Amino acid sequence: MDRSDGGYQDATYGDRIADVYDAWYGSSPALGDLAATIDLLASIAGAGPALELGIGTGRVALPLSAAGIQVQGIDVSQAMVDRLRAKPGGDRIPVTMGSFADFSLADRFSLIYVVFNTFFGLRSQEQQIACLRAIVRHLGPGGVFLMEAFVPDPSRFDRGQRISAIRVDEDEVSFEVSTHDLVAQSTVSQHVVIREDGIRLHPVRIRYAHVAELDLMARVAGLRLRDRWADWDRSAFASDSAKHISVWEVDPDPDRASG
Repeated sequence: MDRSDGGYQDATYGDRIADVYDAWYGSSPALGDLAATIDLLASIAGAGPALELGIGTGRVALPLSAAGIQVQGIDVSQAMVDRLRAKPGGDRIPVTMGSFADFSLADRFSLIYVVFNTFFGLRSQEQQIACLRAIVRHLGPGGVFLMEAFVPDPSRFDRGQRISAIRVDEDEVSFEVSTHDLVAQSTVSQHVVIREDGIRLHPVRIRYAHVAELDLMARVAGLRLRDRWADWDRSAFASDSAKHISVWEVDPDPDRASG
């Protein structure tokens, strides 16, 4: 089901950013070492198969597939998947079109993963819990779920808003404008690009969650935390970590979540 907030729908982010996504994020230092990402995912996936939620243009799925892991994906944006399909090997990765808020696939997976804050694209706690429950249904014996996400920092916002310069040069100015709802744990943002030939807007809306809430939602869905690191190199997670790599496994005693 495609959730809409006014004119913003589930596919809006991907559809509006697809043509520049790889140029902006294909090798962005903010995303960390891609080789370390693939090494960790491959080591956890074992014999596979693996499922990527929000597979997008294949930034992670393609090198993971090249490492010998059978990969499938889910994505709601046809524009993003078209970019994946145009890349070498992209046509060999099965992709289910639709939201990963809830899904039903025939296969079971040793690894289900979501990277680069994409889980927060599910814009309500209900959707996020529904997704976690779907993940539990699709994990095979010994399978795990891995998430890469930022650690929320509400202090970034002043009176519920933020403007941040991204790039300023002779031909282009780009910046981000965001509003923040502390109670709803949500942000509404625009990545604005201004050039002589016009203005481009790249909107994104998210509902973030702190690690404690993620662990609680995971428990409600039938998962328990196995590992948490500060980055793909398995460095220790601490109170000052800017992001986390978290791994949950199926809880053999799910009744404890309600007990």
